[in-house]
Amino acid sequence: MMLSEIELKNLSRFRSELMGAAIVFIMLFHTPLESDACLFGLYRMGNVGVDLFLFLSGIGLWFSWVKTPSMGYFFRKRLLRIFPTWIIISSIYFLTHFDWDGATVTDYFKLVGDILVDWSFWRSHELTFWFVPAIVGFYVLAPFYMQLIQRHPIYRWLPALMLVLCVFLQWVQPVFNYVWGYEVAWSRMPIFFIGINCGELVRRDDRIEPAGRWLVYAAFIFTLALCIHLELMDQTNFPMFIERLVYIPMSISLMILLTDLYNRMPAWSLKILAFIGAITLELYLIHEHFVLEWLNPMNLGYWPTAGLNVALSIPLAWILKQVTKRIPM
Repeated sequence: MMLSEIELKNLSRFRSELMGAAIVFIMLFHTPLESDACLFGLYRMGNVGVDLFLFLSGIGLWFSWVKTPSMGYFFRKRLLRIFPTWIIISSIYFLTHFDWDGATVTDYFKLVGDILVDWSFWRSHELTFWFVPAIVGFYVLAPFYMQLIQRHPIYRWLPALMLVLCVFLQWVQPVFNYVWGYEVAWSRMPIFFIGINCGELVRRDDRIEPAGRWLVYAAFIFTLALCIHLELMDQTNFPMFIERLVYIPMSISLMILLTDLYNRMPAWSLKILAFIGAITLELYLIHEHFVLEWLNPMNLGYWPTAGLNVALSIPLAWILKQVTKRIPM
């Protein structure tokens, strides 16, 4: 069988389409499914959409930084993308879920903190919108890391030490007692910074020889099978960060395979995925705690609920994006 080269530029060329797939995976993952369902292990793999998004975000940040290596520009652009959308959604959510009866002054300060910076995540490991404070934390570190690897390329190996850091945070008990609630975030640090590292390879249009495809196939099949096995196990037998580290080769190999698929898909289907990929933040904030919160009590079954979740969330997310575009900043 004749194998073609792997063109890493496709990770940038199809970035929006890949992000579209990532958020759909996440939406399917958040739709409840009974644990005895035959595809439960595969369904749980929708969680890898977070890792796809973080890897692609890292690539995108590198492109942006190389083009305009300015701290001020970097943070302003990230702020304008996240903060208006976040304030609208956090205000609606936290104000409607606030216990107004008997609230104390402390409760009101906490409410303001939740609306502005999701203070409950930082203070008490509350995970309702965990991804937003986590990605903001990564964004704060990113420009310093990018400056460092430009000056001293050897520091591109730091994500390997981040894997060691995950072990440290998990198994050094006094430290774990403080950080256990942030595991969903710190276990994703390596894939984000690996994405930044790969940004230059993608920008230069590096290619992997055809024989490398066998490695991609093997990595995806092996890691997918392993993760399904772990999901079907009693998860009290191992900490979740172990599986999230397996997500790293699985997500990278999956994205390469998806770009191959996208090269063969009709243009109209790619436009749909790209459209979805352009409203990922809005979809993330809306679909679970607004649309699904309304759909789940209906007990429609997995696929009707998942389909309605996607169908209803997309127009709401688009409207939200149009609103935030018109906010003067």
